Amino acid sequence: MTRLHLEGCGTALLTPFKGTEVDFDAYRKCVSRQVEAGVHFLVPLATTGETPTLTRDEKLRLLEITHECAGTLPLVVGCGSNSLGATLENISMVEKLSDALLVVVPFYNKPTQEGQYQYFKTISESTDKPIVIYNVPGRTGANMSADTCLRLASDCPNIIATKEASGNYSQVSAIIRSAPEGFSVLSGDDDMTLAFMATGAQGVISVASNIAPKEVVNMVNALSANDIITARRLHHRLTPLFKACFVESNPIPAKAAMSILGLMEDEVRLPLVRAGESTRTLMSQIIAELWR
Repeated sequence: MTRLHLEGCGTALLTPFKGTEVDFDAYRKCVSRQVEAGVHFLVPLATTGETPTLTRDEKLRLLEITHECAGTLPLVVGCGSNSLGATLENISMVEKLSDALLVVVPFYNKPTQEGQYQYFKTISESTDKPIVIYNVPGRTGANMSADTCLRLASDCPNIIATKEASGNYSQVSAIIRSAPEGFSVLSGDDDMTLAFMATGAQGVISVASNIAPKEVVNMVNALSANDIITARRLHHRLTPLFKACFVESNPIPAKAAMSILGLMEDEVRLPLVRAGESTRTLMSQIIAELWR
């Protein structure tokens, strides 16, 4: 079997709501928009998709729609939790329709480096599916060190990538420098994509590409082609959007932007609430400037 190699721009897909219900029609249109824009892979059921608030049936239907629309694009499906048992149950639920599994460092528990290693090693031994580590200490309260990531990359053949959202350039650089051949490092922060890919990372799992997929894809393609001049120009053009996506908790600002574009309603599920007026005003200004 050919080993999956993740590179380019993957979009962490938003989940549209209409009132209290998932808007599956809007979701289908948004996924098709991503495919048409040329994204390289899709990431359903992750943090940006408000997955902790979704029911099992909603998750399965969203995944089915993503699979129907994706064509040949790989699906990297979020399935992590802070419980080994729950993560394994999630894997069992999604693995038939997934090409790879996105597994977050366990949150709230604050595992040690050895605990993180044993957790991911156990998961890797439970499935033949490729696994992408998701390191986002700002949400989980626990950072996976470069040494632990590299140990897993070396010891577990089906751990194929890490989504690095630590914001720690030195740590990411250390992973890139010593990663085994075929292991992908993906930026988990849109505004770090230029720096990480210039250092040797393979791509990004993006929030902003929900809003501006063609533009983010063009930036990533330029970086992959070592066209730093074009990539730098696009990075600076997109930086206001990258920053605005996190002026409130993700995905609140991104949903405000998508509603301004008429692609979904500005609805989130509690405990999140809709963007404040200042965020909507900011997003309106950025969108107008981006496509003027």
